[in-house]
Amino acid sequence: MSDISFDRAKQHVLGLGCERGTSPAQVLALAIAALQAAGIRESELAAVASIDSRGQEAAILAVAAHFAVPAVFFDALRLEQETPRLKNPSAIVFARVGCHGVAESAALAAIGADAELVLGKIKSAHATAAIARIGLQKA
Repeated sequence: MSDISFDRAKQHVLGLGCERGTSPAQVLALAIAALQAAGIRESELAAVASIDSRGQEAAILAVAAHFAVPAVFFDALRLEQETPRLKNPSAIVFARVGCHGVAESAALAAIGADAELVLGKIKSAHATAAIARIGLQKA
């Protein structure tokens, strides 16, 4: 994994993106739906990751607190480096924040070069979620 400090025994990172002011309940519901869709137990989650402009966003911090994992944040330049590995790159997101995706990119960036997406971006009305894990060939 990257040099982010979190429990490396856990194999998955939840990437989140959201509009400012999105309700914590909406983002948490999306996070739970993402874990369920990927067949991942809450105990397998190592961290929640997002873009640094959401570093104080109540909804993202609430999700990390709910799962009792750290929240880690990356700048748009670092997230943009993940573009070749994204399942759902977006020119609209790039125009708004300077990278082609937040949820997928953040999940991948948190793990590092060995990451693979196990759940591409899913959406609610005002948020996105994706899940990455340490690549099986590297674990």
